[in-house]
Amino acid sequence: MNNSPIGVFDSGVGGLSCVEELIRLLPNEDIVYLGDTARVPYGTRSRDTIISYAREDIAFLKKHNVKMILVACGTVSSVLDSVRDECGDIPVSGVVIPAAEAAYKATHNKKIGVIATGASISSGSYDRSLKAIDESVSVIGKACPMLVPLAENGYTAPDCPPARFFTEEYLSPVKELGVDTLILGCTHFPHFSEVISEYMGSDVTLISASAELAKKASESLNASAQRADRKEEGRISLYCTDSETLFADNVRKFLGRDINAQILKCKLV
Repeated sequence: MNNSPIGVFDSGVGGLSCVEELIRLLPNEDIVYLGDTARVPYGTRSRDTIISYAREDIAFLKKHNVKMILVACGTVSSVLDSVRDECGDIPVSGVVIPAAEAAYKATHNKKIGVIATGASISSGSYDRSLKAIDESVSVIGKACPMLVPLAENGYTAPDCPPARFFTEEYLSPVKELGVDTLILGCTHFPHFSEVISEYMGSDVTLISASAELAKKASESLNASAQRADRKEEGRISLYCTDSETLFADNVRKFLGRDINAQILKCKLV
């Protein structure tokens, strides 16, 4: 048993979708979450900048004596091999491989769509991971950059005109190609699940990369006997690098309920 916290980071509020699933699967675990809200989005940055930011995020979580690090950011997950050594002996996982595995299990026609940030799509990480499972899979990737700032500002409801407009704008070509499975490859995107599902149709399975990462973490802790040894609910510490007020509003909005969480502002550099 290991009562050290689980560390999670993302460029902003998107990774709260991973935290939500962790709370459901592992209610007794302490969680330390870092949302780098001052520098969101990462997906429009250069590879070198993304790697630099990721190193600082990892260093922050290591100061909290975390037992594992979950990269709840599709953009950083796409360059994870370049920062893995920063974690030392701490196990680290990103969203790409768990999402790819889940999508392959779900698809029937082997046509899988991937929506993510521009950096994630251009890296080809999801395409490589799916092709490693089955070369015959057809992968249709689409960058959806405007969905990140919409999520950061709470514009995610099904009846929200900007959310509906950009969902149709980005997903129209993906839908036309007949995918039966769609990976929400940026952790901001599960917040748009309702509007995306409505547009794509009930016959298209949505795969939340952040939820799949949380499931992998749960399985890993169970397999290694590293789960927390306590009966009470775990402590949730949520850190942001910009406005605490806006971050707190998004925490309440995206987690869908009040949680017993400590919300703090921090500096990375």
